[in-house]
Amino acid sequence: MAESLFVPQTADRKRIYDEITPQIAALVEGEIDLTANLANITAVLKEAFGFFWVGFYVVKENQLVLSAFQGTIACTRIDFDRGVCGHCYTTKEIIIVPNVEEFPGHIACSSASKSEIVLPVFDKDGAVTMVLDVDSDRLDDFSEIDAKGLGKIVRIIEKLI
Repeated sequence: MAESLFVPQTADRKRIYDEITPQIAALVEGEIDLTANLANITAVLKEAFGFFWVGFYVVKENQLVLSAFQGTIACTRIDFDRGVCGHCYTTKEIIIVPNVEEFPGHIACSSASKSEIVLPVFDKDGAVTMVLDVDSDRLDDFSEIDAKGLGKIVRIIEKLI
């Protein structure tokens, strides 16, 4: 397990993802507790990018239930048919929302959240087992660079499930 994190001092998100992804892989290597791994991954993402909120919602009892996260208090349970996280769950696709106030059915866990990206995490059978939710306090803060970078991190998580 890695005990420290190197984050390049740059605004180039692709470079940051390229630097932190192998560090995340090393961080979770050998640790079998999924919650501990998710907690460390959220900490890395928060530290590396300063995102407003980053966390996981796991599938439990026919809902998405809050799991490891970094940031302000969050919604605890989200129905599969509600909000950006629910939309990601049902479509099984990465969702990038430039302005959350323009997303139909957006759940405002925090009024400070302005844009969002949510990625599905699949189990070995291809079912969505959780979603990675990242919020920004800036409009239009996410792009395909984030989708690809976070997607590589999601692949690491899928190997742990």
